[in-house]
Amino acid sequence: MCGIVGYIGNRTAYPILVKGLQRLEYRGYDSAGIALLDDEIRVYKCKGKVRDLEQLTKGNNISGNIGIGHTRWATHGLPNDINAHPHKSMNGKFVVVHNGIIENYTHLKNTLKKRGYKFVSETDTEVLANLIESIYLENKLSAENAVRLALTKVIGAYGLVVLCVDEPDKIIGSRKGSPLVVGVGNGEYYLASDATPIVEYTDRMIYLNDEELVVLSAQGLRVTTLDDVQKNPTITHVDINIDNIDKGDFEHFMLKEIYEQPTSIYDTFRGRVDLNTHQINLGGINEVMPRLAKAKRIIIVACGTSYHAGLVGEYLFEEYARMSVEVEYASEFRYRNPIIEPDDVIIAISQSGETADTLAAIRMAKEKGALILGICNVAGSSIPRETHAGIYTHAGPEIGVASTKAFTAQVMALTMMAFVMARKRNKISAEKFEQMVGDLVKIPDAITEMLKEEKNIKKIAEEYKNATNAIYLGRGYLYPVALEGALKLKEISYIHAEGYPAAEMKHGPIALIDNNMPVFVLATKDKYYEKVVNNIQEVKARQGKVIAIVSKGDETIRKMADHVIEVPNVDESLMPLVAVVPLQIISYHIAVMRGCNVDQPRNLAKSVTVE
Repeated sequence: MCGIVGYIGNRTAYPILVKGLQRLEYRGYDSAGIALLDDEIRVYKCKGKVRDLEQLTKGNNISGNIGIGHTRWATHGLPNDINAHPHKSMNGKFVVVHNGIIENYTHLKNTLKKRGYKFVSETDTEVLANLIESIYLENKLSAENAVRLALTKVIGAYGLVVLCVDEPDKIIGSRKGSPLVVGVGNGEYYLASDATPIVEYTDRMIYLNDEELVVLSAQGLRVTTLDDVQKNPTITHVDINIDNIDKGDFEHFMLKEIYEQPTSIYDTFRGRVDLNTHQINLGGINEVMPRLAKAKRIIIVACGTSYHAGLVGEYLFEEYARMSVEVEYASEFRYRNPIIEPDDVIIAISQSGETADTLAAIRMAKEKGALILGICNVAGSSIPRETHAGIYTHAGPEIGVASTKAFTAQVMALTMMAFVMARKRNKISAEKFEQMVGDLVKIPDAITEMLKEEKNIKKIAEEYKNATNAIYLGRGYLYPVALEGALKLKEISYIHAEGYPAAEMKHGPIALIDNNMPVFVLATKDKYYEKVVNNIQEVKARQGKVIAIVSKGDETIRKMADHVIEVPNVDESLMPLVAVVPLQIISYHIAVMRGCNVDQPRNLAKSVTVE
């Protein structure tokens, strides 16, 4: 969601902050700002992009070795200069940047107004700045203790970084429900909402836990709880190639990440699949395997694209491991008072590892005694730390807001887990298992072959760039892919699109079909093929435009459909990994042709750390 970066050391802070904010642009934002501290605090902020902030600071004093920066995704108050972060307290003692939502900000604001505080913005963050200052002045506390005491009065989520004009040699940070990472350099420190803006300066990171507070100064680093209990933080060495957070020769991060999928999928099974023996070793879940194998039920919780990956997992676990599976939107699951038994297994899926609803869901299930597994892309993030065991996808940084390679990496992780469980539970033979693993390791080559169709797909995109609605149809393993294809189109091109099980078309959606309606049909050769052919005929009978994703060499559907995109022939249980790629590509090109900001779609954020 919002992005934070901070620096304290011997270097000039401004260029580090600006470059860091540029690295955070992928999170989605509507305004940007920085605060620099030497003999005074200077704040520069504006609506718009980091380039607008750079224009604003031209000719102004940008000196100082301490500073904080922020990119905002609006929650309280319109996107404008006044609501942009950082926020100063009324008397100018404190400057704050903040990710998250303060749920009781109205009560706190009214209390502060009674004490004489005036507010210039509509944000909950300004309330927080004034609350800290009020406690600081009234109780004559240190800045650190004022922050600590203020946070005990706050209900909600925060990733918080604070400067105090009276203590110009330190930065204070804290988190609850919103990530905050400390970068440890040589005599210098960094703060950020994730590792990407600071990894070029240091690979040594401390991931703060909820309700921990950090004080950074020239004297060093100190981490405590909000109750002032000293902590001994673990320094994690992160492995992020700086080239992975650069577009390279691609026009957009999204296109780069589509093309990275052969590599990201390979990296997901690399070191886990023995290519000689066709065996799978998932070290991250080995210790819990006995309990997992005996589980009565698996509940997969996720949001957005990760939810669609979970739906593919449902088909895989039920077909091969013969396990009962439910897939839940984490946002609904956490509030529904669900029935959770101690022998249930919860699998939480999240690219960022910080998705607020998913985190809340697994904490609830954990309290009820369930085994919690995570599938996540970001090492050291909150979900891996909250779960009992799990699998990192190793997809590499995903900068584009619309998920592509993270989705296929999640599906690959679920596929490996389902295959292993099938064998552990003796639901498939050793020979069948080896054959399935042999098919699995061919997927990167199949996607590489699929990517050669981009020019053909781009031509199809040209015909539908002005569409106002679209329908996506799939059955079995390809129903979740239909949902994901529709999501990709709507989130980056702003065309209304819906995905359905193909058989459900007759139960309502068929009323929408006319000669202006593009219908994307996933129609590869599988057990549903003949039924999907019938669906295509029904669409054509109503003059709908059919764009069919078919198995290579299919001539039957080619005679019916308006457009055909061929995909390599792979096992139907692995087809989601391949069939989703043309849908990603066509969404990308339609969005570009419509002049949309592909990497930073309007109103969206990469990591949803608030409800």
